Amino acid sequence: MNLSNIGEVGKLSGKVINNVNKVMVGKEKHVALILAAMFSGGHILIEDVPGIGKTMLAKSMALSLDCTFKRVQCTPDLLPADITGSSIYNQKLAEFVFKEGPLVTQILLVDEINRTTPRTQSALLEAMEERQITTDQGTVKLPDPFLVIATQNPIELEGTFLLPEAQLDRFLFKINLEYPSREEDMAILERFSKSSPLQDLRPVVTAEDLIRAREYCRLVEVSEPVRDYIIELIYASRKHQKVELGASPRAMLNLFHASQSLAAVRGRSFVIPDDVKYLVPFVLSHRLITGLESSLKGTQASDICAEIITSVEVPVEKTGESDQ
Repeated sequence: MNLSNIGEVGKLSGKVINNVNKVMVGKEKHVALILAAMFSGGHILIEDVPGIGKTMLAKSMALSLDCTFKRVQCTPDLLPADITGSSIYNQKLAEFVFKEGPLVTQILLVDEINRTTPRTQSALLEAMEERQITTDQGTVKLPDPFLVIATQNPIELEGTFLLPEAQLDRFLFKINLEYPSREEDMAILERFSKSSPLQDLRPVVTAEDLIRAREYCRLVEVSEPVRDYIIELIYASRKHQKVELGASPRAMLNLFHASQSLAAVRGRSFVIPDDVKYLVPFVLSHRLITGLESSLKGTQASDICAEIITSVEVPVEKTGESDQ
């Protein structure tokens, strides 16, 4: 489809959501978050138990978008050159030729990211932040758009390497897929009883559409009261008694741009407080560092996010503002 205004971003998002729904059951909100991350220029960390559909969701998204897609299965012996690429001697040319690795793609699925070493994680960090990789042949720019969907298992910790705060901060959202309901389980059985619908999934959106949608998302209006609301939420995370390290200015900007993108995905050209409130747990939960006492008591970052949302007064919309 040829995007010509902000309003069409919602239609584009609807097409992707409907297409992914042919495979996934009950994951509409997660697809919307992935689209919002892509339109914001961010990346996604999916943390949940095995078998919940993390890899299937990433593959369904990649097949719905007409973008190049590659997958990396992380292991402790994975080296930076294994994902960035390396130079191989070509006997015919009598010279070294660079062979690009899986990082050189538009959508990258990094399975079980916490199973690889910090050295390899740092190579991925450069790609996520700078949109480039450094090799023995120099700097290689990554394609546009570029989205990393990383997964990790929070239960099995043996042989894993916890992501450092600097790496976690590069992810725009951290999401959990959660177990499906009884009705969704029944739908999954019916849908996958004979074959996987993933095999028949076709792209519905081009890379050019995604780039144009990203440009339109930056034009989404954020009123002064909503901007103040974002700042108050960030400030509340910094002064919260259970938090040792609150949200940074980068987290504030991430929340701002993600709210713009989510509003566009929902078909609006302006951000409302509910957009911001909805995104707070996804943007802040992996960035907040709780104090030792709170950690020993089992306080979760998601609980703190809920307390932060409750503590900050929501701005009231002026009459007619939503009709502008």
